[in-house]
Amino acid sequence: MLAGAVLLWAIQVIAAVAFVAWDIRKTPEATVMKWAFVIFTAFSGLAGALLYVLSCREPLPNTHNLFVSARWRQVVGSTMHCVAGDGIGILVTAAIVAPLGLAKGVDLGLEYAVGFAFGWTIFQALFMRSMAGSYAQSLRSTFVPEFLSMNGVMAGMMAVSVPWMAAVPAASDPTHGAFWFVMSLALCAGFVVAYPINWWLVARGLKHGMKTVSPRGDSDMTAHSAHVAAPPPRRQMALISTASLTVLAVGITIAGLATSLTAR
Repeated sequence: MLAGAVLLWAIQVIAAVAFVAWDIRKTPEATVMKWAFVIFTAFSGLAGALLYVLSCREPLPNTHNLFVSARWRQVVGSTMHCVAGDGIGILVTAAIVAPLGLAKGVDLGLEYAVGFAFGWTIFQALFMRSMAGSYAQSLRSTFVPEFLSMNGVMAGMMAVSVPWMAAVPAASDPTHGAFWFVMSLALCAGFVVAYPINWWLVARGLKHGMKTVSPRGDSDMTAHSAHVAAPPPRRQMALISTASLTVLAVGITIAGLATSLTAR
Protein backbone atom coordinates (compact mmCIF):
# COMPACT_ATOMS: atom_id res chain seq x y z
CA MET A 1 0.00 0.00 0.00
CA LEU A 2 2.82 2.41 0.89
CA ALA A 3 4.54 1.74 -2.44
CA GLY A 4 1.33 2.61 -4.27
CA ALA A 5 0.91 5.83 -2.29
CA VAL A 6 4.51 6.83 -3.02
CA LEU A 7 4.03 6.16 -6.74
CA LEU A 8 0.84 8.23 -6.90
CA TRP A 9 2.55 10.99 -4.94
CA ALA A 10 5.50 11.00 -7.37
CA ILE A 11 3.21 11.16 -10.42
CA GLN A 12 1.21 14.11 -9.11
CA VAL A 13 4.39 15.93 -8.02
CA ILE A 14 5.89 15.60 -11.50
CA ALA A 15 2.69 16.89 -13.09
CA ALA A 16 2.41 19.78 -10.63
CA VAL A 17 6.05 20.84 -10.98
CA ALA A 18 5.81 20.71 -14.77
CA PHE A 19 2.73 22.96 -14.72
CA VAL A 20 4.18 25.52 -12.30
CA ALA A 21 7.61 25.61 -13.97
CA TRP A 22 6.01 26.22 -17.36
CA ASP A 23 3.26 28.62 -16.33
CA ILE A 24 5.21 30.79 -13.90
CA ARG A 25 7.57 31.94 -16.65
CA LYS A 26 5.02 34.51 -17.77
CA THR A 27 3.98 35.54 -14.26
CA PRO A 28 5.44 39.01 -13.43
CA GLU A 29 6.99 37.83 -10.16
CA ALA A 30 10.56 38.11 -8.87
CA THR A 31 12.88 35.38 -10.14
CA VAL A 32 13.71 34.12 -6.65
CA MET A 33 10.01 33.70 -5.90
CA LYS A 34 9.49 31.82 -9.16
CA TRP A 35 12.21 29.37 -8.18
CA ALA A 36 10.77 29.14 -4.68
CA PHE A 37 7.33 28.21 -6.02
CA VAL A 38 8.81 25.49 -8.22
CA ILE A 39 10.86 24.09 -5.32
CA PHE A 40 7.92 24.25 -2.93
CA THR A 41 5.72 22.47 -5.47
CA ALA A 42 8.33 19.71 -5.63
CA PHE A 43 7.63 19.21 -1.91
CA SER A 44 3.87 19.70 -1.97
CA GLY A 45 2.71 18.57 -5.41
CA LEU A 46 -0.78 19.59 -6.48
CA ALA A 47 -1.31 21.51 -3.24
CA GLY A 48 1.65 23.73 -4.13
CA ALA A 49 0.37 24.20 -7.68
CA LEU A 50 -3.03 25.22 -6.29
CA LEU A 51 -1.38 27.71 -3.93
CA TYR A 52 0.51 29.18 -6.88
CA VAL A 53 -2.72 29.64 -8.86
CA LEU A 54 -4.63 31.12 -5.92
CA SER A 55 -1.89 33.36 -4.54
CA CYS A 56 0.46 34.40 -7.36
CA ARG A 57 -0.88 33.71 -10.86
CA GLU A 58 -2.59 36.88 -12.06
CA PRO A 59 -6.19 36.20 -13.18
CA LEU A 60 -6.00 38.87 -15.90
CA PRO A 61 -3.08 40.69 -17.55
CA ASN A 62 -1.64 43.62 -15.58
CA THR A 63 -3.48 42.67 -12.38
CA HIS A 64 -0.62 40.93 -10.56
CA ASN A 65 0.29 43.83 -8.28
CA LEU A 66 -3.27 44.22 -7.01
CA PHE A 67 -3.84 40.45 -6.91
CA VAL A 68 -0.86 39.68 -4.65
CA SER A 69 -1.44 42.66 -2.35
CA ALA A 70 -3.92 40.71 -0.18
CA ARG A 71 -2.32 39.95 3.17
CA TRP A 72 -2.94 36.20 3.03
CA ARG A 73 -1.26 36.00 -0.38
CA GLN A 74 1.73 37.96 0.88
CA VAL A 75 2.02 35.50 3.76
CA VAL A 76 1.78 32.52 1.41
CA GLY A 77 4.72 33.96 -0.52
CA SER A 78 6.71 34.60 2.65
CA THR A 79 6.10 31.15 4.11
CA MET A 80 6.61 29.34 0.83
CA HIS A 81 9.89 31.18 0.27
CA CYS A 82 11.07 30.13 3.73
CA VAL A 83 10.06 26.48 3.31
CA ALA A 84 11.71 26.29 -0.11
CA GLY A 85 15.04 27.62 1.16
CA ASP A 86 15.09 25.85 4.51
CA GLY A 87 13.65 22.71 2.96
CA ILE A 88 16.57 22.27 0.57
CA GLY A 89 19.03 22.39 3.46
CA ILE A 90 16.91 20.06 5.58
CA LEU A 91 16.41 17.49 2.81
CA VAL A 92 20.03 17.42 1.69
CA THR A 93 21.25 17.07 5.27
CA ALA A 94 18.70 14.37 6.10
CA ALA A 95 19.73 12.37 3.03
CA ILE A 96 23.44 12.66 3.86
CA VAL A 97 23.29 11.84 7.57
CA ALA A 98 20.64 9.09 7.41
CA PRO A 99 23.13 6.32 6.51
CA LEU A 100 25.44 7.39 9.36
CA GLY A 101 23.11 6.09 12.05
CA LEU A 102 23.45 9.16 14.25
CA ALA A 103 21.27 9.72 17.29
CA LYS A 104 17.95 11.24 16.26
CA GLY A 105 18.67 14.40 18.25
CA VAL A 106 21.98 14.92 16.46
CA ASP A 107 20.32 14.20 13.11
CA LEU A 108 17.58 16.77 13.71
CA GLY A 109 20.05 19.30 15.08
CA LEU A 110 22.12 19.10 11.91
CA GLU A 111 19.02 19.41 9.75
CA TYR A 112 17.98 22.51 11.67
CA ALA A 113 21.43 24.11 11.49
CA VAL A 114 22.00 23.50 7.78
CA GLY A 115 18.40 24.29 6.85
CA PHE A 116 18.53 27.58 8.71
CA ALA A 117 21.97 28.49 7.37
CA PHE A 118 20.96 27.83 3.76
CA GLY A 119 17.60 29.56 4.05
CA TRP A 120 19.07 32.58 5.83
CA THR A 121 22.31 33.16 3.92
CA ILE A 122 21.08 32.21 0.43
CA PHE A 123 17.31 32.41 0.02
CA GLN A 124 16.83 35.36 2.34
CA ALA A 125 19.96 37.49 2.65
CA LEU A 126 21.62 36.84 -0.72
CA PHE A 127 18.57 37.00 -2.95
CA MET A 128 17.10 39.97 -1.05
CA ARG A 129 20.32 41.96 -0.64
CA SER A 130 19.24 44.65 -3.12
CA MET A 131 16.48 45.69 -0.71
CA ALA A 132 18.89 46.10 2.20
CA GLY A 133 21.68 47.86 0.32
CA SER A 134 24.35 45.24 0.94
CA TYR A 135 24.72 41.56 1.70
CA ALA A 136 26.04 42.27 5.20
CA GLN A 137 23.07 44.47 6.02
CA SER A 138 20.73 41.90 4.52
CA LEU A 139 22.21 39.21 6.76
CA ARG A 140 21.56 41.37 9.81
CA SER A 141 18.01 42.34 8.88
CA THR A 142 16.88 38.83 7.94
CA PHE A 143 18.42 36.83 10.79
CA VAL A 144 15.66 37.17 13.38
CA PRO A 145 12.70 36.80 10.97
CA GLU A 146 14.29 33.72 9.42
CA PHE A 147 15.01 32.26 12.86
CA LEU A 148 11.41 32.71 13.99
CA SER A 149 10.00 31.26 10.77
CA MET A 150 12.47 28.36 10.76
CA ASN A 151 11.29 27.31 14.22
CA GLY A 152 7.80 26.82 12.83
CA VAL A 153 9.03 24.94 9.77
CA MET A 154 11.21 22.62 11.84
CA ALA A 155 8.50 22.02 14.45
CA GLY A 156 6.00 20.86 11.84
CA MET A 157 8.63 18.84 10.01
CA MET A 158 9.76 16.96 13.13
CA ALA A 159 6.23 16.29 14.34
CA VAL A 160 5.48 14.44 11.10
CA SER A 161 8.77 12.92 9.93
CA VAL A 162 9.99 11.37 13.18
CA PRO A 163 6.81 9.38 14.01
CA TRP A 164 6.53 8.26 10.38
CA MET A 165 10.13 7.11 10.26
CA ALA A 166 9.70 5.34 13.57
CA ALA A 167 6.68 3.45 12.26
CA VAL A 168 7.97 2.80 8.74
CA PRO A 169 11.66 1.81 8.63
CA ALA A 170 11.85 2.34 4.85
CA ALA A 171 11.08 6.02 5.40
CA SER A 172 14.52 6.43 7.00
CA ASP A 173 16.31 5.23 3.85
CA PRO A 174 17.11 7.99 1.30
CA THR A 175 17.32 5.35 -1.45
CA HIS A 176 13.66 4.46 -0.85
CA GLY A 177 10.81 6.54 -2.23
CA ALA A 178 9.12 6.49 1.18
CA PHE A 179 11.88 8.74 2.55
CA TRP A 180 11.15 11.51 0.06
CA PHE A 181 7.41 11.01 0.44
CA VAL A 182 7.56 11.40 4.22
CA MET A 183 9.99 14.32 4.14
CA SER A 184 7.77 16.12 1.64
CA LEU A 185 4.72 15.62 3.85
CA ALA A 186 6.78 16.84 6.79
CA LEU A 187 7.80 20.04 5.00
CA CYS A 188 4.17 20.65 4.08
CA ALA A 189 3.36 20.38 7.78
CA GLY A 190 6.18 22.84 8.39
CA PHE A 191 4.48 25.27 6.00
CA VAL A 192 1.21 25.02 7.93
CA VAL A 193 2.89 25.60 11.31
CA ALA A 194 5.08 28.46 10.03
CA TYR A 195 2.21 30.29 8.30
CA PRO A 196 0.85 32.09 11.42
CA ILE A 197 4.38 33.13 12.40
CA ASN A 198 4.95 34.55 8.93
CA TRP A 199 1.62 36.37 9.10
CA TRP A 200 2.88 38.23 12.15
CA LEU A 201 6.24 38.95 10.49
CA VAL A 202 4.72 40.18 7.23
CA ALA A 203 2.15 42.32 9.05
CA ARG A 204 5.00 44.13 10.79
CA GLY A 205 7.21 44.50 7.75
CA LEU A 206 9.84 42.10 9.05
CA LYS A 207 9.51 39.62 6.20
CA HIS A 208 8.78 39.84 2.49
CA GLY A 209 5.78 38.63 0.59
CA MET A 210 5.51 38.87 -3.19
CA LYS A 211 6.12 41.69 -5.64
CA THR A 212 5.41 42.55 -9.24
CA VAL A 213 8.21 42.80 -11.80
CA SER A 214 7.47 44.74 -14.98
CA PRO A 215 8.65 43.59 -18.43
CA ARG A 216 11.45 46.18 -18.11
CA GLY A 217 12.66 44.49 -14.94
CA ASP A 218 11.41 47.21 -12.56
CA SER A 219 9.84 46.11 -9.30
CA ASP A 220 6.64 47.55 -7.88
CA MET A 221 7.18 47.41 -4.15
CA THR A 222 3.71 48.51 -3.06
CA ALA A 223 2.63 44.91 -2.53
CA HIS A 224 5.96 43.83 -1.13
CA SER A 225 6.20 44.28 2.62
CA ALA A 226 9.83 43.31 3.15
CA HIS A 227 11.91 44.87 5.88
CA VAL A 228 10.55 48.38 5.46
CA ALA A 229 8.68 49.00 8.68
CA ALA A 230 10.14 50.16 11.96
CA PRO A 231 11.06 47.30 14.30
CA PRO A 232 8.17 46.22 16.56
CA PRO A 233 8.41 47.05 20.27
CA ARG A 234 10.62 44.75 22.30
CA ARG A 235 7.62 43.37 24.17
CA GLN A 236 6.04 42.20 20.91
CA MET A 237 9.33 40.69 19.74
CA ALA A 238 9.68 38.89 23.06
CA LEU A 239 6.18 37.45 22.75
CA ILE A 240 6.59 36.19 19.18
CA SER A 241 10.03 34.80 20.02
CA THR A 242 8.56 32.93 22.98
CA ALA A 243 5.69 31.63 20.85
CA SER A 244 8.10 30.51 18.13
CA LEU A 245 10.35 28.68 20.58
CA THR A 246 7.32 27.09 22.26
CA VAL A 247 6.13 25.75 18.92
CA LEU A 248 9.61 24.35 18.30
CA ALA A 249 9.60 22.76 21.75
CA VAL A 250 6.29 21.04 20.99
CA GLY A 251 7.77 19.63 17.79
CA ILE A 252 10.83 18.39 19.67
CA THR A 253 8.60 16.80 22.32
CA ILE A 254 6.56 14.92 19.71
CA ALA A 255 9.76 13.74 18.03
CA GLY A 256 11.20 12.67 21.37
CA LEU A 257 8.10 10.70 22.31
CA ALA A 258 8.11 8.92 18.97
CA THR A 259 11.78 8.02 19.39
CA SER A 260 11.21 6.75 22.94
CA LEU A 261 8.26 4.58 21.95
CA THR A 262 10.28 3.06 19.13
CA ALA A 263 13.18 2.29 21.46
CA ARG A 264 10.83 0.21 23.63
